Amino acid sequence: MSPERWRKVGELYNEVLELTSQQRAALLSAADADLRAEVESLLAQNSEGLLDRSLVSADSSIERLPAGTQLGAYRIEAALGAGGMGEVYRARDQRLGRTVALKVLAAHLSRSPDLRERLEREARILSSLNHPHICTLYDIGCEGETFYLVMEYLEGETLRERLKRGAFSISELLQLAIQVADSLDVAHRAGAIHRDVKPENIFLTTRGQPKLLDFGIAKQRLPIRTQDSKTPSPILQEITGSGIVVGTEAYMSPEQARGQEVDPRTDIFSFGVVLYEVATGVRPFQGETSPILFDAILNRTPPPPSRCSANLPGELDHIILKTLEKDRDLRFQTMAEVCERLKCVKDALDGGKTVVPHRPTRSKPRRNPVWRLIALICALMMSLAVLTLYFRDRSGQKIDSLAILPFTNAAGDSNKEYLSDGIAENLINSLSQLPRLRVAARALAFRYRGSQVDPQQAGRDLHVRAVLTGSLAEHDGDLSIQADLVRVDDGSQIWGRQYNGKFTDILGLQQEIAQEVAGKLQLRPTADEQKKLAKRSTDSTEAYQLYLKGRYYWDRRTELTLKRAVDYFEQAIQKDPGYALAYAALADCYAVFAGHEVAAPAMAMPKARAAATKALQLDNTLAGAHAALGFTVMQYEWDWAAAEREFHQSIRYDADYATAYHWYGVFLSLTGRIDEGIAALKRAQQLEPLSLMISASLGRELYHARRYDEAIDEMRKALEMDANFAALHWWLGLPYEQKGMHQDAIEEFRTASRLSKGNPSALGALGHAYAAAGQRQKALQILADLRELARQRYVAPFEISLIYAGLGDNGHVWEWLEAALEDRSWGVMFLKVDPRFDHLRADPRFHDLLRRMRLES
Repeated sequence: MSPERWRKVGELYNEVLELTSQQRAALLSAADADLRAEVESLLAQNSEGLLDRSLVSADSSIERLPAGTQLGAYRIEAALGAGGMGEVYRARDQRLGRTVALKVLAAHLSRSPDLRERLEREARILSSLNHPHICTLYDIGCEGETFYLVMEYLEGETLRERLKRGAFSISELLQLAIQVADSLDVAHRAGAIHRDVKPENIFLTTRGQPKLLDFGIAKQRLPIRTQDSKTPSPILQEITGSGIVVGTEAYMSPEQARGQEVDPRTDIFSFGVVLYEVATGVRPFQGETSPILFDAILNRTPPPPSRCSANLPGELDHIILKTLEKDRDLRFQTMAEVCERLKCVKDALDGGKTVVPHRPTRSKPRRNPVWRLIALICALMMSLAVLTLYFRDRSGQKIDSLAILPFTNAAGDSNKEYLSDGIAENLINSLSQLPRLRVAARALAFRYRGSQVDPQQAGRDLHVRAVLTGSLAEHDGDLSIQADLVRVDDGSQIWGRQYNGKFTDILGLQQEIAQEVAGKLQLRPTADEQKKLAKRSTDSTEAYQLYLKGRYYWDRRTELTLKRAVDYFEQAIQKDPGYALAYAALADCYAVFAGHEVAAPAMAMPKARAAATKALQLDNTLAGAHAALGFTVMQYEWDWAAAEREFHQSIRYDADYATAYHWYGVFLSLTGRIDEGIAALKRAQQLEPLSLMISASLGRELYHARRYDEAIDEMRKALEMDANFAALHWWLGLPYEQKGMHQDAIEEFRTASRLSKGNPSALGALGHAYAAAGQRQKALQILADLRELARQRYVAPFEISLIYAGLGDNGHVWEWLEAALEDRSWGVMFLKVDPRFDHLRADPRFHDLLRRMRLES
């Protein structure tokens, strides 16, 4: 690629990075086809989190090493392209007189010990493999600060480029699949997992031979422990840093998407995605955003490939779909097994035979012809019976997934919205106890609020087979609930019923609805599962009603609604002192009081601890109570080990509890394990993709990681869902400020202050931004405003220290940081990672503060 061509690619790439997914698609569709292909390839590489603008700018990436540059015994002849870690060049091995490919780690990345270790690990993995369909590694070298791999030079194109030119024949498809499967089998036997199998990493030589490329994020099967712990973190640990989810999103296995430990079966899944795409021309899992794509990978079953390409043999359908099983125990267990099955299909086709599933054969005794005839008649009768039942009653098909949409408020009374939402939420909680039923998460289902929702469309969007809708009316103590269960594929009603009774019967009615739905779905709960369905958190209707009201206000997460939620939860506890869920919810509220500057930590945090402790005394399995306790001891007591234990317990009791991953992600980040924290927050986002607070927190931790462009992109995408969420504007201003975009930062902080009605944290950030922009008088005015505001309400000392830091008044900075330390201000927790205090890091007093917070030894 010429420098001019590369410059154009870089300009377009940098432009699309600033856009939303819809704007990006529009811009790319109008671009030159070849430019679009190059940029899309770079965007795919960027999903690894290692490709940034400096790799695709006109003056930095591909022309950095000109022709004639000598690296050891290798003389560079020409640039070939850029990848996630650097550049690839054609070079001449002057000792052996052969052409080689040099993969050079980008100069600005070479200074990272972690990435240099990754390069060396790639070399070790590649050097242990010897296979005609794996790119051969010749050498590894270091010239000054330049690290490089010397590899076999290949001429041809990637599988991605080949797919643009049209479909493969069945014979070509099978030959390619067998060769790639065999190469992965050899890698797995050597103890290596590729973990990024995709069309870009399969190269087709000019002779049509595939070569597997880039084991740069492969992982050898060795136990990896975190620096700060003797036991592995429950968040994924990979060689690129504990807790980073790596790999290209569209080709990830479910276990990769969840951030779980991987084994060779993850390559089997990714191989299946590639095979599906080569066979059909489309990917099996698609989505415009990461959360939607991950939801498809985790929950959606793709249609059989033969529906997209009618000439595919049925057994190939079976092989591909088995590689794509969500549960890895149900997949093929080895690539050798996949390879053998593919060979059977190819042999049968080459021999002109009908392909049948490969099964072990065994000798059978000869049978009397009469008995054979009787067996044949019986088989025909059974087939007819099955076909008759199938066509007569399609509702007999198994329904293994369900969405419960928010019930509509039939009376139109806005004061009863908490009730209709609460019933749907409790049904979700009850029915999700059944292991054979996947229930769409509350955050996903609750976006379909309103009487005009099409249940079929909602079901398709959520990738479920059935949808439960309902309406509720309550008047003067009389309660009427209508519930309807609808099939998604044809819109037919499976079941419907109206429940009438007194409001005091609401707990029993909810239990009855859950049991009837389980029965209509033919789930046949076990005795233990029946107990879970019948379990009540309280027998007091009044306490339950108050709890629902509290949850309604807690979800809105403003200073006023948090105070109202506390009032309702406390009333619920008065009605039922044994109500564990109400104590856990009360702990949630008090735990976030300081962060929202509703009250001083010394007032709120002991109450949060007491409520969480009481909840666990009543029910030690409550994930929410463990998470709230972890958040409390993290924020107020700085007992980092105890906090991590509680977060682990929360995840243990509910592996899909988004708040646990959210708060654990914050914990990991502020203690310096930022990459792990980002991975945990991404897991929380997968579980609740519509949570604005989780998206805001993810953006903030990307900011703490100094990944400012990613932070901006994350929060801009979230603002498309709700432009009035104050925290998003507040934390969007932070990366703007660090990038020198001072006016943009100031505007975001102003918006956050307006939306939060003058929250001191937003004002503190605004004051610092004014100071950083050189607008000293405005910063001093904010400082005076905060001091005046402190006469009326709680203002964290940290906000004062922040403005002094922006003004460069270090004497007052240390005074107010000491006060923030004594106050246990929310913001002071992030001192170790907050870029706004970078200028103080050389001062011994800074490290003394961190030691007193137990963040340094």
